[in-house]
Amino acid sequence: MPTEPRRILVIDDEPQIRRFLRISLASQGFVVHEAASGREGLAMALEEVPDLVLLDLGLPDMDGQAVLDRLRARSQVPVIVVSVRGQETEKVRALDHGANDYVTKPFGIQELLARIRALMRHRQQAPLSSTGGCYRRGALVIDLAVRRLWLDGAPVHLTPKEYAVLERLCRHSGRVVTQTQLLREVWGPSHVEDTHYLRIVISKLRHKLGDDPKSPRLLQTEAGIGYRLQVEPDDAHAPDVETQSTS
Repeated sequence: MPTEPRRILVIDDEPQIRRFLRISLASQGFVVHEAASGREGLAMALEEVPDLVLLDLGLPDMDGQAVLDRLRARSQVPVIVVSVRGQETEKVRALDHGANDYVTKPFGIQELLARIRALMRHRQQAPLSSTGGCYRRGALVIDLAVRRLWLDGAPVHLTPKEYAVLERLCRHSGRVVTQTQLLREVWGPSHVEDTHYLRIVISKLRHKLGDDPKSPRLLQTEAGIGYRLQVEPDDAHAPDVETQSTS
C-alpha cells in the first residue's frame, strides 16, 4: 500500500528561497506548502498539519522566534530554523524554545535534506517514555528502563553523570540538546556556565562508546550550542547546492 507523501511547510518571505526549496524538496517526493509571513505560516501550520516546518527568522510581520514560541504552544511538529542569523545566541535561543534543528544560510541542500530525513525518521519511531524505552544504533543498545547499555553485546559501565547526560541525549535523539539544558538538568542551575564539566563527560562517553573524537558519528557537537545523539548514520545523496540570502 503506497505511503502518503510527507508534507513540509516553508515559512520564508524570500520568493527565490521558497522556489529553490519547493523544487529541491519536490524532487525528493515531499509535498511543499509555502507561507511568506509569520501569521500566514502559523495559520497554515495549524490548518495543513505538516510533517515538518522550515522556519526563517527574518519575517516581515513578526520575528521568527515569536512564530516558534506560538507554534510550540499549539503543536509539536518538528521545526528546522533556516536563517542567515548565525550567532550562537540566536541558535541557542531557538533550540531552547523548541526548534529541533538550526541551519544557517547559505546552506547546502544535501545537508538540509539529511537533517530533514533524520527528523522524519525520528518522528516515525516510538517515543521514549519518561520511565523506559530503548535506543539502538549499530552495536550500541541503551535500555532506559533498566538504566543499562551494551556495546557489541558487552555491558558498558558509566558514572552517574555520564549516564545522566547520555540519557537526556537519548530521549532527544536526533535533535540538538543545548549545553545550558544539559548543565541545568544534570549539574543544577548554579552550573550552567561550567561547560568544561560537560566537555569532560562527552569526551569520556565517546571513549567508552568507541566514538572517534576527531570525527564523531554518534555524539556530534554543535559548536558553542550543544550536542546531538545521532539516530542513524548520514545518508544524504543529493548534490550539494548552496543558497544565498540576506534575511
